[in-house]
Amino acid sequence: MFPLLGEDRVPAQAWRYRRGRVVGLAAPGAGLERLPCSVADLRDLGSIDLDDNALEHLPASVAALPRLHTLLLYRNRLREVPPELGGAPALKHLGLGANRLRAVPETLWNLTGLRSLNLAENALGRVPEGIARLHRLRMLDLGHNRLTELPADIGELPALTDFLYLSGNRLERLPPQLGRLRRLDYLGATDNRLTELPEEIGDLASLRELRIYRNRLLHLPEALGRLSSLRELHAAGNRLRSLPESIGDLQSLRHLDLRGNPLEHLPGTLAGLTSLTHLDLRGALLRELPEVLAELPNLQKLDVRWTKPDRRPAWLTALRRRGCVVLQ
Repeated sequence: MFPLLGEDRVPAQAWRYRRGRVVGLAAPGAGLERLPCSVADLRDLGSIDLDDNALEHLPASVAALPRLHTLLLYRNRLREVPPELGGAPALKHLGLGANRLRAVPETLWNLTGLRSLNLAENALGRVPEGIARLHRLRMLDLGHNRLTELPADIGELPALTDFLYLSGNRLERLPPQLGRLRRLDYLGATDNRLTELPEEIGDLASLRELRIYRNRLLHLPEALGRLSSLRELHAAGNRLRSLPESIGDLQSLRHLDLRGNPLEHLPGTLAGLTSLTHLDLRGALLRELPEVLAELPNLQKLDVRWTKPDRRPAWLTALRRRGCVVLQ
């Protein structure tokens, strides 16, 4: 039931066969402590999923597998990646998140066929230049590391469309080159040390979701109003006292989360948010709630708890009557 592979026991059900040949290995959470070098003899092996194991070493011989397209090693104990891995000829999906990596070899940027790369939840202090060579990359996860800056050429990833995840680092700024990612759908940069966003963020023409909560942002750039595809903006837990007038240009915006900001004023241009369904203003320092909020035609939920306006306007009752959930 548990055939031997080298000195390690791999559950029989972990192997995937096609026409009598081994094409896959899927043993997440199997307690494996190492991947035997003999796995390199399986020339038809296309995918390896060993998430949630106890691997401390990745043999360089894995890079020699000519058909390996997927290598998933999330939540193991790897402290380094063999530089030879950059020579894996067919690799498209590489998951190295939640290990103990302090650096990644620049040879990884030779994997020009990569579609997804997960380096999250390690101890990376930097990302070396050269990442732009991953010209087919669609998804990049660098979250929950120790990054203080990003390489400038991160903006030269033309296929990066699905998401860029940068949350949980020590970033104080985003490079203006990010504005070149005009096909990007999702940008997550929460839980960093950002004090401002570059004006070039307005060039992200395809962006649908922007998450920048729990930073140190003092203001949002006027260029934000150019994000015509944006549906969700999560900016909670910053230091915003006002919003840019251009925010009213976000006609596709449906969800706006501003809770935990010391907002003192809301612009009248909010009336332009004709698609907005959810607005969270919890904890704002507004002396009054502007009547423009009553004019939002699709508003389904308005949360104004822990605000202390001088008076509660009558139009809140009118909002409730039309079916909007008002929390105060």
